Amino acid sequence: MGVCLLSWVLCWVNAYVVHDDLPNACGDLRRQSFPPEVTCVSADGTLTGANASWIEALFFASLVAFVLLTSMALALEIVRRK
Repeated sequence: MGVCLLSWVLCWVNAYVVHDDLPNACGDLRRQSFPPEVTCVSADGTLTGANASWIEALFFASLVAFVLLTSMALALEIVRRK
């Protein structure tokens, strides 16, 4: 869970702190809410302000791992109580 939260915070900081002025200087602005991202797309297709791909991969991998481990722990607890 800690890795998931840390990677989400890194995405949020990149979107709303590092690239805070990006919406003022961009014509084609794209916002993504999960994980947070504010991206400017130029005419030639170049992206500015996008999250690093390894941060997004880390975010989704840790989120999936957290959900799987939590569901397995809950299943074990249910089996032990019977």
